[in-house]
Amino acid sequence: MKALRLISSFRARLLLVLAALLILTLGTQYVLNVRNSRNNRRMREVQTQALVAAVALGFESISAKPRLVELLKQRNNPLLNPQTGRVANIIVVDSNWRLSDSLDLELLKVNGEYADRYLPELTTLPPVMNLNELPAEDRKHFPVTTANQAGAESLAVSVETVDGRYYVIVVLRSFREGQSVWSIQAARPLIYTLAVLLAATLVAAVLVWRFTRPIKDLSNAARRVAAGDFDFRVPAADRTDEMGQLASRFNEMIARLGHMRELEALLHQTEQSAVVGRLASAIAHEIRNPLNYINLTLDHLRTAFPPDDPKKRETFERLAQQLKTEVARINTRISEFLNYSRPSTLELRPLDLGEAARDALQMVEVKAQESGIETRVEQTGDVPPVLGDAEALRSVFTNLIINGMQAIDGEGGSLLINISAEDGGRNARVEVTDTGRGIAPEDISKVFEPYFSTKDTGTGLGLAIVKKAVDDHGGTISVRSKLGEGTTFVITLPTTANGDR
Repeated sequence: MKALRLISSFRARLLLVLAALLILTLGTQYVLNVRNSRNNRRMREVQTQALVAAVALGFESISAKPRLVELLKQRNNPLLNPQTGRVANIIVVDSNWRLSDSLDLELLKVNGEYADRYLPELTTLPPVMNLNELPAEDRKHFPVTTANQAGAESLAVSVETVDGRYYVIVVLRSFREGQSVWSIQAARPLIYTLAVLLAATLVAAVLVWRFTRPIKDLSNAARRVAAGDFDFRVPAADRTDEMGQLASRFNEMIARLGHMRELEALLHQTEQSAVVGRLASAIAHEIRNPLNYINLTLDHLRTAFPPDDPKKRETFERLAQQLKTEVARINTRISEFLNYSRPSTLELRPLDLGEAARDALQMVEVKAQESGIETRVEQTGDVPPVLGDAEALRSVFTNLIINGMQAIDGEGGSLLINISAEDGGRNARVEVTDTGRGIAPEDISKVFEPYFSTKDTGTGLGLAIVKKAVDDHGGTISVRSKLGEGTTFVITLPTTANGDR
């Protein structure tokens, strides 16, 4: 198990790859050296065979007396080919050091005619490789080279005959004359080595890319986390090396940070609810009793002390009614606080959402007619009843309808409630759509927070109460809106056909 973990380690795999590249490079160099050694040995063998053939040809020329050129044509030996062979010339020297024969007939001529020429006159003869091995008395007859014969060389072989000591001199082609062949042979190992280095560089580049790509992903991930995005994961977590372990730990950290953010939001909401609860209790205790007293006193004044003058009585009634209206408005605000802060005590029973929606619309029918606003409830298909609390759902529809009416500026517009079934009747879907001014994109995420309101006179509790009521019924609520075009609130509630309820 430990060995498997070691092999899956990125460092171990990198070392293995580098070791493999080193072995490949050394192996390639070894193979090239072996091939070069074989080529050199083969070339030496060819050269030796060419020298033997050239010396044999010279011996035959001494004994048989035909010209070397004629013998070369008869033998047709490829080793002695003047264009491709290693032998450039064969020279036969007699016992008097006179040039007896040569493949290059120009060496036997003087001013274009055949004449006697002697070995010391050949100043163009390449250096003799085995000069020090020749008899001391013969060395002085070999010429001192003056021409530039770099790379060319010759070999002298003595032959004892009845006429004295002859020499067969084999002139080997210079290195420059076979430069193209030698260049290719010299460049081939370099080409192979370059190919190995390019392959090693490519493998190293792939390894570096594989190593740095997760680091780049982690860098992007850190930037997104710093921006507050906890809904993504680093893709390198499926790797089995150190980078995979790092990415996995990073993903765990992101998940924990996201969970902590949710807990912080929940704690913040809980703190807000606690503050609202305490505030609601204080308001209910400190204000409702005086409000009840004021309301009762107004009723007493209206019945016990009405003015006798009809005009004054009318004014008195109007002012008293305004006071009672303001008292009722304050009492409504207190009820909103209490409804949001108190634990829900729902009385669940099967309810028809269409009927509840139409009942809630009745309270704004008069104002809608005065403002020219179209209001209607539409139902798509059969929608099973929902199991809910009548007052709580009526409050949901009432708040959404009032918000929609207030969002429609001026005359005209429409407010539509569409009810349909989804998930095979397991859930009911309610869409409340208005053609009002819409909600700014930066405010969409805040509309259900308590005390947040886009209206100057709003308390910010209406939509918070709506969300709390929907959550208490096990449903969901969302909103989509576009400035200048209107807003749609989408509610889903479980129906009586849902077996989970």
